[in-house]
Amino acid sequence: MKYLNALNIIPGVGTQKMKMMLGYFSDPEAVWKADFSELLFAKIGEKLAKRIVFERNNINPDEEWEKMEKEKISMITFDFPEYPSLLKEISNPPYLLYIKGKTDAINSAPLISVVGSRKYTSYGSQIAKSFSRELANSGFTVVSGMAIGIDTFAHRGALEAGGKTIAVLGNGLDDLSLYPRNNFNLSREIIENGLLLSEYPVGIKAGPLTFPARNRIVAGLSRGTLVVEAGETSGALITAQMALDSNREVFSVPGPIFSPQSIGTNNLIKRGAKLVLGIKDVLEEFDLSLCEKPKKNIQKNPDSENEKILLDILSSDPIHIDNISKLSRLGTADVSSTLSIMEIKGWVKNIGGQNYIII
Repeated sequence: MKYLNALNIIPGVGTQKMKMMLGYFSDPEAVWKADFSELLFAKIGEKLAKRIVFERNNINPDEEWEKMEKEKISMITFDFPEYPSLLKEISNPPYLLYIKGKTDAINSAPLISVVGSRKYTSYGSQIAKSFSRELANSGFTVVSGMAIGIDTFAHRGALEAGGKTIAVLGNGLDDLSLYPRNNFNLSREIIENGLLLSEYPVGIKAGPLTFPARNRIVAGLSRGTLVVEAGETSGALITAQMALDSNREVFSVPGPIFSPQSIGTNNLIKRGAKLVLGIKDVLEEFDLSLCEKPKKNIQKNPDSENEKILLDILSSDPIHIDNISKLSRLGTADVSSTLSIMEIKGWVKNIGGQNYIII
C-alpha cells in the first residue's frame, strides 16, 4: 500500500495509468522500482515514465506512509471490498480513496448528496439543514463537499439528527491541507460520526482543478443528488450534471425567480430535475427498505412538571437554553438540571452551544 500511495503523489498517475502499470507489473513495489525502459513496456507513455523516474528520487514511500498514519488516514483501492460500488460505475473513478473517520459510513446506509452554492440565503440554509436532518432520520447518509454555504448546512443537519455524513474534499486529509479552514471544527465533528474522503494524498492543497474532480465523487457515491440553492454558475450544477451522466436521480428545490441563488436550481427543474417541495418528494424515489429504519421514539413519560413543560417546548429544531428558559418561564438553573436529567434518559440532545433538540 505504501508504494501505491507514493505513486499517487506523482502528478499524472491517475486511475487508468495506475491500472495499466499494475496490470503489467502486478505488484506496486515492482512498479516503483522499475527503470525507464521497463515502465515503457506498461504503455504509459514516455512522458509519464520519465516523470516517475524523476519524481521518485524525492519521495520516500515509508515517510509518506508514516505521515498518513500520524494523521490517522487510511486508504482503500478500487479492488477493496470496502470501495463504494456506485462509485465504480462512473466513467473515471479514482483508483485510491483516502478516508479519515468512521469507515463504516461508506457502506452502512444508502448515500444521498445534498449540495448548493457557497453564496446562500437564509431560505437555502434552512432547507439544507432541515432536509438533511430528515434524510438522516430516514436512514440515509448525507454526502456533501464541506464548502462554506449550503454544504456546511447539509452536514450540520445530518449531524444534528445523530446521523452519518461524508465530506468529500478536494485536498489531502491532513490537518494542514484541510480546506476551507473555517470548517476545521466541523471536520472534527464529521470524523466522530462519519468520515472525510478524498482521492488526494497528504499535503495536496485545494485548487481550481480539484473541485470539479471532487464533485464527480460526490455525485458518484450517491444514489441521488439534491440541489438546494445554486446560482447560474454554481459548482453544484457540475455535481448535478455528473449525477445525470451517471444515471442517478437529480432533485432540485425551487426558489424565488428574482433570487440569483435560485437561477441554477430553477433551471434544473426546467431541464427535468425533480421538483422538491418536501422531503417526501425525495424519499418516494427510493426503496426505503434499503435504509436503516429510523430509531423508535423512546416513550417519554415525564416524572416532574418541569419535564412536562420542556417536552412541550422542545422539537427536532434546535433551541437555545436561554429561549427554553424564556418560553418555560423557569429559571436557568431549573432548566439546566432538568435538561441534564432528560439527556441521561435519552430524551434530548445538546447539539452544541447549549442548543437542544428532542430525540
